[in-house]
Amino acid sequence: MLNKIGALGRIALTFFGDLGETGVFLFKAIFGPIRFQDLLKQLYMVGVLSLAIIIVSGGFIGFVLGLQGFYTLSRFSAESALGQLISLSIVRELGPVVTGLLFAGRAGSALTSEIGLMKATEQLSALKMMGVDPMRRIIAPRFWAGQISLPILTLIFSAVAILGGYWVGVSWLGVDGGSFWNNMQASVEFRADILNGIIKSVVFGFVVTWISIYQGFTCVATAEGIAKATTRTVVYGSLAILGMDFLLTAIMFN
Repeated sequence: MLNKIGALGRIALTFFGDLGETGVFLFKAIFGPIRFQDLLKQLYMVGVLSLAIIIVSGGFIGFVLGLQGFYTLSRFSAESALGQLISLSIVRELGPVVTGLLFAGRAGSALTSEIGLMKATEQLSALKMMGVDPMRRIIAPRFWAGQISLPILTLIFSAVAILGGYWVGVSWLGVDGGSFWNNMQASVEFRADILNGIIKSVVFGFVVTWISIYQGFTCVATAEGIAKATTRTVVYGSLAILGMDFLLTAIMFN
């Protein structure tokens, strides 16, 4: 009995110790001073280099939504509501969620492996020996680059997906273009739809970037350790996005 209580105590101490360590790490990443040049470089690495997969994925998702929405609405002779269906689906849910998942898979894994490799090759230790704070030079710029990039990538994804749905519905399937845009403008509200989608993307960017840099910074400094940390980043980041999406949706739409 005492052994079981002791085991539970060790688990609790380990959990709260790890929680405190991640909290201190996050505090330093958020409030630590950074150089503007480092931030610009990481914005390019994290955001600009993710544009290709975001644009291509947004286009194809818009195509699929246009096809599926048209054939579903045509059963009820409601093809004119295709713009409303596509815009609300993209702006509220698919835009933030799919962009977050793609970001976790592409940029998040890259951040983890990069920082993990710096740790394995003792670059972080070398910075400390030279009097340079790794949190300021390495971690903070990457954190803010991810935080800034994901909302912008979400807006680009949503715009491309809506244009893709418009092309399929109007140019290919013959839906009236005026009805498409009018129904979309009449149904989409800035505060209830667009702003909520932006808030989701900000939260997803915060969580995914936090997980990515922390896993890289605390990984075991071996090839196997970096591989496991990269895998954990993608898995934890994806699960965090899906779980936070449910909570945020429940809060935003009561």
